[in-house]
Amino acid sequence: MNSFYGRVLLENATALLHYKKNGMVQQLVHQLKYKGQQEIGTVFGNLLGNDLKNETSYQSITHVIPVPLHKKRFQKRGYNQVTTFGKQLATHLQANYVDDVLVKVSNNKTQAFKKRAARWMTTQHSFEIENAEKLEHAHILLVDDIITTGATLEACANALKKIPNIKISIATMSIAS
Repeated sequence: MNSFYGRVLLENATALLHYKKNGMVQQLVHQLKYKGQQEIGTVFGNLLGNDLKNETSYQSITHVIPVPLHKKRFQKRGYNQVTTFGKQLATHLQANYVDDVLVKVSNNKTQAFKKRAARWMTTQHSFEIENAEKLEHAHILLVDDIITTGATLEACANALKKIPNIKISIATMSIAS
């Protein structure tokens, strides 16, 4: 994924599907994110997990970490849309699912309509690390629903890089084309 080239060092990066405005993937992600249809995340996690478990470069993954929601957004929605996706990937990769290390500390408005620079400015200090000792010497698979500009995942990866001796890979449900 060229989105991160020169911005953050990643071991691997992959996306299951291509996201196009008004396309089927957009509709599915919308149903997952805003309509509570978490089984979509389970299906996507199983599809990608079946592929990744056979990829040598993903077999060293020790922990799967979701991009977190801010606690206010979590309370409003009631769930993180990438939880079921991440848990399925963790199962297929025989990795630990950990959702209490990467924490979103700023409650930003949706970024759906922002350009790359605005997204980067909004997210660059949005994430912090707690319980860092859980991930020392780990190979982390950071998971999210969609890559648009990569700003959110870059901010998460930069926060995670503060943990000693970690490697980071990324997997998403979709990537905007």
